[in-house]
Amino acid sequence: MLALVLSTIGGVGMWSVVVALPAVQAEFGVARAAASLAYTLTMLGFGAGTVALGRMTDRFGVLPPVVIGTICLTLGYSAAASASTLWQYSIAHGFIGFGSSATFSPLLADTSHWFARRRGISLAIIASGNYLAGTLWPSVVQHFIETSGWRQTFIGIAIFCAATMLPLVLALRRRAPGHGAATAATHETAMRNRPLGLSPQMLQNLLIVAGVCCCVAMSMPQVHLVAYCGDLGYGAARGAQMLSLLLACGIVSRLVFGWVSDRVGGLRTLLIGSSLQCFALFLFLPFNGLASLYVISALFGLFQGGIVPSYAMIIREYFSPKEAGARIGIVLTATMLGMALGGWMSGVIFDLTGSYRMAFLNGIAWNLVNMAIALILLGRSRRGQVRAPAGA
Repeated sequence: MLALVLSTIGGVGMWSVVVALPAVQAEFGVARAAASLAYTLTMLGFGAGTVALGRMTDRFGVLPPVVIGTICLTLGYSAAASASTLWQYSIAHGFIGFGSSATFSPLLADTSHWFARRRGISLAIIASGNYLAGTLWPSVVQHFIETSGWRQTFIGIAIFCAATMLPLVLALRRRAPGHGAATAATHETAMRNRPLGLSPQMLQNLLIVAGVCCCVAMSMPQVHLVAYCGDLGYGAARGAQMLSLLLACGIVSRLVFGWVSDRVGGLRTLLIGSSLQCFALFLFLPFNGLASLYVISALFGLFQGGIVPSYAMIIREYFSPKEAGARIGIVLTATMLGMALGGWMSGVIFDLTGSYRMAFLNGIAWNLVNMAIALILLGRSRRGQVRAPAGA
């Protein structure tokens, strides 16, 4: 429960930049693509944090990474609030992203060591903190931006993170239980036998490409939904409500897909989630009415929420537990790079075409590549190649 609360609070770094995008664009007088740069740097910072702090989690446990993340969040929001140029604002979001990553990948890696039979649902619960943050924070941030301005709102977030996260993380001092030598040896033997008929590095590389592709597609609604609603004349407040609805449904999705992954495995869960996400993206093309967008936002959340946690499940199924933090961090970094690339790319496409239609089509194309990789890996699994046991 404490890990879920920490993930929810620290997850503000992922969503405040999205809600503030229209206000920041107006204040600095820049194009949509330029205003989206802050989101891109947030994702790059998040990606760097998942790798660096994931490795730290493998060595020292979850306490040091979360303390460092809290400090980065506090300093990042303070710097963004006092920025006088768009570049200063964007660079500050790199620190915000780095800090926010401490409440995602390290907590996932640490949790994966505490559970065996119900590892999928346990990972899904912790991963839901990111979406719970997306459910709660956008409306809160939008309210304070409208009443106090985005600068004062960011100062308030900095104070809140420092006051709440540092006391909470002290309760997570206990290290995850160690793994027996037999378990580690079993995984190492499986890796030498080439799980799925691939080298460990090749399998990881395919997961990295899959992570980039699925999240380029995922970023289109998540990053630009607020701005999209503003362009359609519905207002930013409506867009923030839809984003909250999307992410609230994403919580349900993550829990359901966590239950599914415990029964069918990570690869099948990835393919199911990716296919459903692609279908939801198609729905944005013919429907743009207010009621339709609420329904599609809910469906998109229900369909795509289980994709990212499935990567953590796949890694625990096919790689040594001793490398869980580092490997989960690397693959989740790829997903953040996909979010960063997709958020920026969609802004560029909007500036070039004047609408988001081509941006949705671009997301669908990337989604199809993710589905193809999942099908290839699942096909190799079905052909009876060596698979490492879950191990616990």
